[in-house]
Parts: sequence; C-alpha cells; structure tokens
Amino acid sequence: MLLSMRPDPSKAQLISPNEENRYEVTHDDVPLSCPMPGMHLWNSHPRVYLPIEASGTAKCPYCGAVYVLKGFAAAA
Repeated sequence: MLLSMRPDPSKAQLISPNEENRYEVTHDDVPLSCPMPGMHLWNSHPRVYLPIEASGTAKCPYCGAVYVLKGFAAAA
C-alpha cells in the first residue's frame, strides 16, 4: 500500500494570534484578515478583513494589531 507523503495540514505549526502588536505582511497575504490563516482561531476574535492595499497599513479593530505591507510604495 502506497501512502501519500504530503504533510498533514492538521499538524502544521500554527501561529498564536494576538501575540504581536505589529505584523509585516506581503501581497501574497492579500486579502488580509485578522487573525490570518495559519493562526490558531480557538482563542482569538472573529475574523475581520482589513483594507491594506490603499495605505500600506491596517489596524485590527478587535485586537489592535497593526499590519504593514512590505514593499508598499504610495502612489505619487
């Protein structure tokens, strides 16, 4: 019997939400939500989507975490 060698997503290392006050994110993280995918959800607030594309920064209204978009260049 051949078993799949793909990693089990249920055993992935998850990030604890609301641990940091500031997170740097990339365009790959857009659309941005807090908590982000890959964070534990059981001990966090409801997921909220944050508009980060226009200003390069966003602040979560629930936990106050600030997200900064790496490589953001404001339009001139």
